Amino acid sequence: MNRRLRILRRAIARFLLTLPVYLFIFLPVAWLLISSISTRSELLSTPIHWIPQNPTLKNYIDILTPGSTTSEIASTFKITLRNSLIVASTVTLVSLLLGSLAAYALVRTSIPFRQGLLIGVIGTRMIPEVSLVIPLYIIAAGAGLLNTPWVLIITYLSFGLPFAIWMMAAFFQTVPVELDDAALIDGANRLQILFYVIMPISVPGLVSTAIFVFLTAWDEFFFALIFTSTVSAKTVPVAIAEFTGRYVVDVGGMMTGGVLAAIPPVLLALVFQRYIVSGLTSGAVKA
Repeated sequence: MNRRLRILRRAIARFLLTLPVYLFIFLPVAWLLISSISTRSELLSTPIHWIPQNPTLKNYIDILTPGSTTSEIASTFKITLRNSLIVASTVTLVSLLLGSLAAYALVRTSIPFRQGLLIGVIGTRMIPEVSLVIPLYIIAAGAGLLNTPWVLIITYLSFGLPFAIWMMAAFFQTVPVELDDAALIDGANRLQILFYVIMPISVPGLVSTAIFVFLTAWDEFFFALIFTSTVSAKTVPVAIAEFTGRYVVDVGGMMTGGVLAAIPPVLLALVFQRYIVSGLTSGAVKA
């Protein structure tokens, strides 16, 4: 009886210790959802209504099926969602393909200064974005890429691809070299070894890298704000920021946009959750 009581006390103590952490994580998410279904008067009321007295889906209707009375920002939000999906997906696919090729070459071939190249690749991620925005803007303007999804795809590849190379190199190092040797003896070339031997084993690493690259491209705001000014090229972070006007802030629309913007990353995490932890841990130790 005493042993059960001690176990119960420890469980209660652990719950009480972790409760502030859970509240810190989930309360903002809960308020985001509550605000998206609340009316403007309730959001501005004092005291705050934590539970909406008159819940409504008007904010979602305005964004998903805009009408004649819908604001311009809300009515074009679906277009920015599509732009973000196209940009983030393209950056992720290209980063995985080129990153896997480069990582395999750096890990498995005798390239001079291989370690220095790896450090140089990840070193490009250390450069502050603000120091690159002016030269990138001049190049994009000269190439006629401003206000197109291509300028964001190319810009995001400049920091998504180095990250993918670094991550995939760490995962490929955990794959035994003997597998490459056996495939070479069987007559396979390097590309066949990469695509038919190494990459199937490195699926957790590929998924983890893809999710991180996708989230980076999906959430990026600074370059998207500078390089895009038309609806045909704007992404979700810029569209959400535009709910803040000069004289008024559409809090409900902003919160609804935040909920809709969170759905794709959350779905990715739920679908591939079993690969994320295994992918991160498998790349942590060199075989």
